Amino acid sequence: MTRVFNFSAGPAALPESVLRTAAAEMLDWHGSGMSVMEMSHRGKEFIAIAAEAEALLRELLAVPANYKVLFMQGGAIGENAIVPMNLLRGHKSADYIDTGEWSRKSIKEAKKYGGVNVAASSADSGYTTIPPRATWKLDPEAAYVHICSNETIGGVEYAEPPDVGAVPLVADMSSSILSRPVDVAKYGALYGGAQKNIGPAGLTIVIVRDDLIGQALPITPSAFDYKTVADNESMYNTPPTYAIYIAGLVFHWIKERGGLAAMEAHNRKKAGLLYDYLDSTAFYRSPVARDCRSLMNVPFKLKDDALDAAFLKGAEARGMVQLKGHRSVGGMRASIYNAMPLEGVQALVAYMKEFEASHG
Repeated sequence: MTRVFNFSAGPAALPESVLRTAAAEMLDWHGSGMSVMEMSHRGKEFIAIAAEAEALLRELLAVPANYKVLFMQGGAIGENAIVPMNLLRGHKSADYIDTGEWSRKSIKEAKKYGGVNVAASSADSGYTTIPPRATWKLDPEAAYVHICSNETIGGVEYAEPPDVGAVPLVADMSSSILSRPVDVAKYGALYGGAQKNIGPAGLTIVIVRDDLIGQALPITPSAFDYKTVADNESMYNTPPTYAIYIAGLVFHWIKERGGLAAMEAHNRKKAGLLYDYLDSTAFYRSPVARDCRSLMNVPFKLKDDALDAAFLKGAEARGMVQLKGHRSVGGMRASIYNAMPLEGVQALVAYMKEFEASHG
């Protein structure tokens, strides 16, 4: 069996050891005689799987006791509606920081449920940077301040959570969660789709402070009311059971590798190798400002767009796939999430050098 280096932005590569464990347990989970796919979400077997997954996630992120961990569905796009429905809490509006495609989607959806103040935007830069905090025009009466911690398409990432005072900070962390330590206490809520660093598509992780739940808009569907989900320990309706199981295996894998501090070191080494090469040559370029480059998603362009197809064809022939940039920005994008080994980035850089030598 030959496995490729999968640079997909999501669904993304999973650790091979996790896939092998899941394969071995496919027909019979721990002597139960059942696949996890076949288990009742209310049976003792799956309740134990979910409880362990939550406990591991709480340990990895050092989640404070006054925060709920929710296993939900709908992805980050679903949360774009679920967040304002739950967190407006009688306020007239919320503040949003616009740093790219996913921020724009959040803003568009939130406007359906309340007022939105776009407190800062990097549109004028082509979304290649994050607006300086001093330029943000925040409303002290806002329900919350929403950011996208890492823009998967544009490749910009907050180095640290911004200080927004007493107003709760809410973050879409879909493509950065578990890539490095996070001080959860600096956020009112954070959320993310699982299909980058956690597991298969279908599961959405929500971590929300206790005092922010229980005041959902009357129109909020019961399955999307954070209090209802929390009160029922994420079992109000059938959750994405198999995705939760895989997530638990990934959490084990991260813990065994040394936790999030070790994960960050691993990710910085990979990103540093790729960015250092991009900065050393005129054949390729990174469009993102250096102080907010993503550790997870590295967009880059060749000096001549006409070479893109040849570059991608050569990469695929060498076992490197899903390097084509998002259709909205073009070029290339290497997504180097937790499961991407250093060897994958080394192979990519070696190929980039080879391609430059033959086409430069």
